[in-house]
Amino acid sequence: MKALFATLIAVVLALPAWAEVNIQEVTSPKGIKAWLVEEPSIPFTALELRFRGGTSLDAPGKRGATNLMTGLIEEGAGDMDARTYARKLESLAASFTYDVGDDTLSISAQFLTENRDEVIDLLRTTILEPRFDQDAVDRVRAQVISGLRSDAKDPNDIAGRSFAAMVYGDHPYASEGKGTIESVSALTRDDIVAAHRGALARDRLYVGAVGDITPEELGVLLDHLLGDLPETGAPIPGKADLNISGGVSVVEFDTPQSVALFAQTGIDRDDPEFFAAYILNHIIGGGGFESRLMSEVREKRGLTYGVYSYLVPKDLASLYLGSVASANDRIAEAVEVIRDEWARAATEGVTEKELEDAKTYLTGAYPLRFDGNGQIAGILVGMQMEDLPIDYIATRNDKVNAVTLDEINAFARKFLDPDGLHFTVVGKPVGLETTN
Repeated sequence: MKALFATLIAVVLALPAWAEVNIQEVTSPKGIKAWLVEEPSIPFTALELRFRGGTSLDAPGKRGATNLMTGLIEEGAGDMDARTYARKLESLAASFTYDVGDDTLSISAQFLTENRDEVIDLLRTTILEPRFDQDAVDRVRAQVISGLRSDAKDPNDIAGRSFAAMVYGDHPYASEGKGTIESVSALTRDDIVAAHRGALARDRLYVGAVGDITPEELGVLLDHLLGDLPETGAPIPGKADLNISGGVSVVEFDTPQSVALFAQTGIDRDDPEFFAAYILNHIIGGGGFESRLMSEVREKRGLTYGVYSYLVPKDLASLYLGSVASANDRIAEAVEVIRDEWARAATEGVTEKELEDAKTYLTGAYPLRFDGNGQIAGILVGMQMEDLPIDYIATRNDKVNAVTLDEINAFARKFLDPDGLHFTVVGKPVGLETTN
């Protein structure tokens, strides 16, 4: 059975990108909504559940509770301890994956049609009746703390924590969702139970399904699987007030290579000019070796192995971020070049060729995302959470192609803020010091 499941996974992943994704909206008898792509040719289904809120829901003084709870969901459920549960899941040739971030808690399930009922029964028990046995709590807590100790010595993690604390103030985004060694050590089983009750609720649920299942079957499945969840969960925090201004923050750390995060205020996903920002970022730093930053910082000057920028439209704040690493005696030059490129893009804009090349890449690469049932189910959920229309997949490339040279350059002039670009540098940078 396990070998058959692995073979089917390989077949599904080998399927060519879907030229057309036919999405149906399904509403279960109990009112649970889902988006479905029905594909009966292979007896296999991927189910994606996503709950808005994530680690941002942690109660005051309980940082890391939602992350620890997520790591414990599969450590026994109902009358099954962790070992019995693992054996049951393996016998069904199914796969469950749990993940949590700042804004979401995700549950991914993949299973064969012939085992669907048993798999969903097991998943239901996992979601509704996790045991949170004390020995499992202690074991997973120790794993989290070990990871936190490792993070404390990682320059990239240090930069991220320092930057977040500066930018987000007293918002949950300001601290690591995994918590601190102190906060995780102090968590009790009651804290974990409360985090479970607060995070998994129907008022923040989004569902995507792809594979061998009809709308009617999916509706029945959803009611059985999710109908007994609490109606409401913990309150989702309000928007973050960003505290970001131009300058440099240096965090001393004994390492031969400094790492830097650089950022300015970003753009929300639902902003009408988001696609202009998306293309602009590809040209500046999101396009790998074809980007301006990679050309100027790596190719021409040899200051780094890699430099990247990326839009980060979180639920409660939006940033435009980038990262670079360079030798301590060269990081100052890298910072100067990045800031100069930011200013050049703001004043001169981009060229017609850069725009057309970016459009060609972004529209050509888009279908490659649809290379398996699990990936498509995740895309369906992401579309719902971003409040995109159900026909977005069919119209997305048109939106990319519709951005004109005048529009992207007008946007660059008002969006890019070289004077507001802040660099958080971790290491022993020569020629850089904290300026604000």
